[in-house]
Order: sequence, then structure tokens, then C-alpha cells
Amino acid sequence: MTNGPELTVTEQDGAVRFSVRVQPRSSRLGIIGLHGTSLKICVHAPPVDGAANDEVIDVLADALKVPRRDVRIVSGEGSRNKVVAVNGMTAAALQGYLTAQ
Repeated sequence: MTNGPELTVTEQDGAVRFSVRVQPRSSRLGIIGLHGTSLKICVHAPPVDGAANDEVIDVLADALKVPRRDVRIVSGEGSRNKVVAVNGMTAAALQGYLTAQ
């Protein structure tokens, strides 16, 4: 039995995909926790000219210890709700990281 919602992770084409909820213009920076079944990420950048998207990629690459080029936004570039793909990572490795936090 689980204690609440869990992050929904799928594996496709050698990458894991999951949803994120972005809080732009935040005083905090980093992965905050879950927002429903999405990973909540706070960034300092405003949602202008892709600045918040770039910072989301930086935060995820740093936190997951993967190269920036392995993280990409699959959908939702103009929205707070996005789907992100991380190449070279398994769902088990991602869940392991999240439970360690």
C-alpha cells in the first residue's frame, strides 16, 4: 500500500519519461517533491524565451547526474506542466534517486 500519489514513469526508446510541474520565478531552486503524479521543480528564471525550460533541464541534469544533452523536454514547452525524457536512465534508477531524497 502506498502513502499517496507516486511519480508516473515510463520507459521508451532507451529513455525514461515523466511529468514535471514547474514553478518559475521561485526563490528556491531544485526538485521540491511531488505535485500529484508529477515531479515539482522550482526555478529562478522567468517563463520568457525558454529561460525557465533551460533551467529545468539544468536542475534535472545536475540532480540525476547525467549530461545536459541527455535531458529534453518532450512536450509542454510553453506550459508549467511538461513531459521530460532522460536518455540512458532506467525507471528503477530514477525511482531510486527519488526515494533517496
